Amino acid sequence: MAADTTDLDDLRARAESWLADDPDPADRDELRAVLDGLPGTAGELADRFAGPLTFGTAGLRGPLRAGPNGMNLAVVTQAAAGLVGWLAAQGGEGPLVIGYDARRGSRAFAERTAQVATGAGRPALLLPRPLPTPVLAFAVRQLGAVAGVMVTASHNPPQDNGYKVYLGAQLGGELGAGAQIVPPADAGIEAAIRAVGPLAQVPLGPAGQVLGDDLVAAYVDRAAAVVDPAGPRDLKVAYTPLHGVGGVVLTAAFARAGFGVPGVVPEQAEPDPAFPTVSFPNPEEPGAVDLLVALADRTGADIAIANDPDADRCAVAVRDAGSWRMLRGDEVGALLADHLMRRGVTGLYATTIVSSTLLRAMAEARGLPYDETLTGFKWIVRAGGGREPLVYGYEEALGYCVAPGHVRDKDGITAALTVAELAAGLKAQGRTLTHRLDELAAEFGVHHTDQLSVRVEDLRVIADSMARVRAATPTALLGHPVLEATDLLPEADVVILRTDAARVVIRPSGTEPKLKAYLEVVEPVTDGDVTAARRRARAAVTELRNEIAAALGL
Repeated sequence: MAADTTDLDDLRARAESWLADDPDPADRDELRAVLDGLPGTAGELADRFAGPLTFGTAGLRGPLRAGPNGMNLAVVTQAAAGLVGWLAAQGGEGPLVIGYDARRGSRAFAERTAQVATGAGRPALLLPRPLPTPVLAFAVRQLGAVAGVMVTASHNPPQDNGYKVYLGAQLGGELGAGAQIVPPADAGIEAAIRAVGPLAQVPLGPAGQVLGDDLVAAYVDRAAAVVDPAGPRDLKVAYTPLHGVGGVVLTAAFARAGFGVPGVVPEQAEPDPAFPTVSFPNPEEPGAVDLLVALADRTGADIAIANDPDADRCAVAVRDAGSWRMLRGDEVGALLADHLMRRGVTGLYATTIVSSTLLRAMAEARGLPYDETLTGFKWIVRAGGGREPLVYGYEEALGYCVAPGHVRDKDGITAALTVAELAAGLKAQGRTLTHRLDELAAEFGVHHTDQLSVRVEDLRVIADSMARVRAATPTALLGHPVLEATDLLPEADVVILRTDAARVVIRPSGTEPKLKAYLEVVEPVTDGDVTAARRRARAAVTELRNEIAAALGL
């Protein structure tokens, strides 16, 4: 009991110290209420002070709550001061451009970041309103900024928020201009954040210069330019921004490109940080696009498109055998790549180790350079090390970069436009996206992908499973010998297994307490029956999932 009392006293002292330096009265009241509830609230207090949110290559992300282990004004002030200090130490000159979405706290966090920048003597440029993440990534390049900050938690739960950093060409180089940071910048910024002293001593200036709508118009113009102005435009689209910030920008881009304005799900058209019509604001989650599919069915749409709340991802649904189905990220990724290749776009095509190998097969067959990276667009946009110009990159989690010179990150707006261009062209020929998928399968085989995803309470389960598969690496999958067993440690905690007909990538999730295995089976279409090949591939993936679960001890 004495030890427990000592621990609680230490926790109380840390909380009181934090309270004394917290600049937000509402957060101080929130934390004071937790303190007043001791000892009954000891568990909650311990969680809030379990450690600071760590600044990694995805920046900061966490629940909105007072204390160092949450997203709040104090944490953002410290992060902004560390970032601004790091930029100065690197000799970076020029403005910091800041964007934000419509989540709770986003505007206040953006304005505080601008105040910290101007307080340190650095110009701060604030986007004019809540806007998609790709607009911020575009602005970093367009304005020649030294860096950019986007306040967003993307498709995370409503109670979360986050803080992403992009570097300009001066510090990020040409490959990283307008791209998310990579090591060692993340570690340098994290160290600078930890070195920030009392927040009361961080000088604050004005909340920067609010940019005009001309920047957004420039983004829309460049986005519309990704499609052929002379291509077919007869296409009916149903769309949802999923209570996020993509709606106005996407509909403007469609109109600018000459498409009819998509029909928008009315219940989800306006930004709403509560995301009231979905249990989880991610188009990949079950039920998230039910209203979209209903609208598409009701209006006779040709395709249905969803952005996630910050509009950097794009989901596509199509009619298939009389009903609607969401295309997998790998399917959309292959369709977009094939479309660009057929348009004569030459250069480097890239994806990640957890995406389908179909892109590799397509690039090799068509004599185009290809590269495969670790997960995340921070790596995709740096694919090939600059030896070949990147012209297209995608990841299976609904992220697509169809115009790296426009936005050097995933961009759900330009992806949607390119999908619409492809679908309209096919419609003019009396065909659909599913027809084109069948043609790709007939040429390259069915590449069926799936996931084994296990959420854990105890992180030791993940470590034990990874150790188990490394100690007893399977020598065969689906009765085929393993031709390649690659262990990416220490670069990444990833194991890759490959046979002549299957591929498995095993790794812990980067953002959640999950262990994931990305599964792929390649089934040739030898008799012209794509449907039968897909059926065989689905059965094989189910068997493969069981084999990998056993290998991991799950």
